[in-house]
Amino acid sequence: MTTVEHPARDGTGGPAGPPVRVPFPVVDEVARHCLQEEEPETVHIEVHLPGRLDPARLTAAFTQALRRHPRILMREAPGPWYRRRYEWELTPEPDVRVVSFPPPSRDALRTARTRALQEAPPLSASPPIRLEVVEGAGPALGSEATDAAGEPGPERTRDDNRGTLDGSHEHTPDGTLGPARTATPEGAAAERAGGPARTVTPESTRAPARAVAPEGDRAPAREGTGTVLFLTINHTALDGPACLRVLATAAELYGGRDNTPSAPPVRTPDAPEPGHGNAPSTWIPPARVAPGRPEASPGNGLIVTELGVPRRPKGSPYTVNDQLMAATALTVAHWNREHGARPRPLRITMPVDDRPRGADMPIGNGTRLVEVTFAPEEVDASRMAELLRRTAIRTRALKAAERPQLGHGAALLTAPVVPVAWRAAVTRGLRRAAGPWTSTVLLSNIGRIPYSLDFGEEAGRAHAVWFSAPARTPRGLTVTTASTAGRLHVALRWSRSLLGHGDGAHLRDLFEHYLHATEEREATGG
Repeated sequence: MTTVEHPARDGTGGPAGPPVRVPFPVVDEVARHCLQEEEPETVHIEVHLPGRLDPARLTAAFTQALRRHPRILMREAPGPWYRRRYEWELTPEPDVRVVSFPPPSRDALRTARTRALQEAPPLSASPPIRLEVVEGAGPALGSEATDAAGEPGPERTRDDNRGTLDGSHEHTPDGTLGPARTATPEGAAAERAGGPARTVTPESTRAPARAVAPEGDRAPAREGTGTVLFLTINHTALDGPACLRVLATAAELYGGRDNTPSAPPVRTPDAPEPGHGNAPSTWIPPARVAPGRPEASPGNGLIVTELGVPRRPKGSPYTVNDQLMAATALTVAHWNREHGARPRPLRITMPVDDRPRGADMPIGNGTRLVEVTFAPEEVDASRMAELLRRTAIRTRALKAAERPQLGHGAALLTAPVVPVAWRAAVTRGLRRAAGPWTSTVLLSNIGRIPYSLDFGEEAGRAHAVWFSAPARTPRGLTVTTASTAGRLHVALRWSRSLLGHGDGAHLRDLFEHYLHATEEREATGG
């Protein structure tokens, strides 16, 4: 149950009374039990606009949008240790300044991304989100998060503005550009020994797809004339789609243009195909993402890229989401082979969001989690058509099944029969015990952004929107995708205790490689 399904607070016309309190839903309570300072549970959204925004008008529009979606105006209510549940306290106005305008600088984009990963908005102040407006941010690619917010990044040349998408360079720990991460076991060994590293190539990956996108499939670097809206969300309280709905309302109030969500695509359900739907048992512990070169500092790392939306033949039995799922599975399997991990089933967590996207969209944590499992022998790029059909059958069945957001066990854990502090200790213990059964990776496909996010003539319409989801161990890796203006925006986020920035760049290149393979294999009848 999401926060919005509880009765609304009283209007503002009568005398002020005590704040209305709403019990934490199941998802919120479990997340609250498992908070860690080392890896904050933040969702980050960045919206890229071609023009500039007026600070006063934007602040007024966003504040008014918060009032139009009052369930976002909440804070955690204080209470004694023996209370039976956590509660949200609803507020008529924000407690804190929500919109900020950091001074423009060469590294403003990098700093904002880093802050989004490291500093969660507090639950004790309403609302548990913040909006940063970065002007003249420069190109989106090549400004990845660093170890500490505010630290200067490396000097960048014009070629660096594309990040490491060409597969030939990456940022090394000292901030310079060095050889790309290797794509084969032999190359990895050579690099560790100090020899030349082999880059990702079709030969090294043993698949006919390109290792990286051709120049025509990449967006050109946009110079620093636009604005980036950074929305950082405390995931204990809210999720990305709910907050994007609030931002769409702010865009409509600011620019005066219609931001009504577009209708979702209509797909005719296919009859189940025999022979592909039987997934491996969920009782078998799944594969873990093999450790790379972890960093000394805690927290998450992030890298983003922009690709073309993958093509698929008309009438295909699978969706773009299934192509993303197959590419993710192939990426992790390839990475694990490189690092000598023993083959095990891959389990991919996938959020499913059935909420409407209109002005009445429920605000809170509204997605439910399902898991798609693949046996090691099923994750084979040479049998891409079969992998895509199998993925489509499993995802379709999981989406159609009625299931609580976190499963039936979570509802039992959050039943208010003992003090919440006791339930918190039990939940944390069970989470540690269940670590070996945690999924391998999370893939969150937001899909096509349903709103135009049009802020008017001067600021313009969003041409890129990136999301990223938390990446705590034992999973340690999340892939988040969204499409805007015919482009696919991909964010890879990882735990620094598992991977380093070079590892993230290599995983991004592998993902791009296998996403292209989902097009080419089916196009040739593979």
